[in-house]
Amino acid sequence: MPLASESIGAVQSVRTPSSWRDRLIAIRDRLLASHAFQRFAARFPLTRPIARRKAKTLFDLCTGFVHSQVLLACVQLKLFEHLQDAPATIDDLTERLDLPRASTERLLQAACSLGLLSRRGGGRFGLGELGAAFLGNPGLDAMVEHHAHFYKDLQDPVALLRGEQSETALSRYWPYSGTDNKADFNDEAVADYSHLMAATQPMIASHILDAYPVRNHSCLMDIGGGEGAFLEAVAARAPDLNLRLFDLPIVVERAKRRFDMNGLAHRLVVDGGDFYKDPIPTGADLISLVRIVHDHDDDEALHLLKAVRAALPPGGVLLLAEPMAETPGAEAMGAAYFGFYFLAMGRGRARRVDELLAMLRSAGFASAEPLPTQIPLLVSVIKATVN
Repeated sequence: MPLASESIGAVQSVRTPSSWRDRLIAIRDRLLASHAFQRFAARFPLTRPIARRKAKTLFDLCTGFVHSQVLLACVQLKLFEHLQDAPATIDDLTERLDLPRASTERLLQAACSLGLLSRRGGGRFGLGELGAAFLGNPGLDAMVEHHAHFYKDLQDPVALLRGEQSETALSRYWPYSGTDNKADFNDEAVADYSHLMAATQPMIASHILDAYPVRNHSCLMDIGGGEGAFLEAVAARAPDLNLRLFDLPIVVERAKRRFDMNGLAHRLVVDGGDFYKDPIPTGADLISLVRIVHDHDDDEALHLLKAVRAALPPGGVLLLAEPMAETPGAEAMGAAYFGFYFLAMGRGRARRVDELLAMLRSAGFASAEPLPTQIPLLVSVIKATVN
């Protein structure tokens, strides 16, 4: 057994020499960690704005959970809806929200500080820019309430990273993530996540449909489309397009009920099955995978892409749409949010565009290219074509 000094020497001998960039960054880090430098930067006029901005960013990281819980309280109390038509006073809102007056005032002040509400004349409160935008995106409230499951798993993030949690709240919420017996699911088992996906689908469907003209095809099949919310948006955009849905049998029954209730049953053909075990039906010249691939590990995702390739005719197109890792300006979304979300779920990961393009080539697609979307943080789109 080598001596400790020999082991250390061996490690040092193979260590990569520091580059000039590394050395400069090390100097920067020592400066930023210095309390004396922090005080100087806060006093010096040229660096003061930077110091204040960085301090706010760091403080926001420390208090982010509190901010999200303020938003959750607003959602659960339907505060934005109460202010949708007109501003209101504290006394009026105290009665509507059924809170003690002091608690109402505390919530309103917190919401104003986060830009969710704004103070108006006459002691009234109205929607802020973020509150109005939130109200204009149906489905965000369902996502905010859903995070209660996620936050339970994040109470001990180190235990989550070490795999010490025998079962997570998210793995229970997404029942398919931990079982191969999907045929045994009943309506109750899939109701919650089907409702969540249906509620949040409209806010991204328009971006997908703006990125690619689906009306140029004859038949679109949405795989893993749940209750059919995406196909419902497609139906409004492309009235002559034939629509099909492939998902678990218990899930497609929910889609049939939804389309029947909305007078669209004549537009939809449903196919029940498990894309891991059953072949994907043929006949569609356009297939969509909306927020599906990132739910699965690499082997499973590649299996699905190969199955889609086999189901498409020559010239057929796949639209792969989901949030993607390392999206410029939204890096934290892929690495932090989805990184820990999929860890808690027990499977899947957000992938970079180049990773997905490589997987599509491995699956046998002749070409694949990213398509621009209006808000890539919400969804990015890749078009893959069969020869």
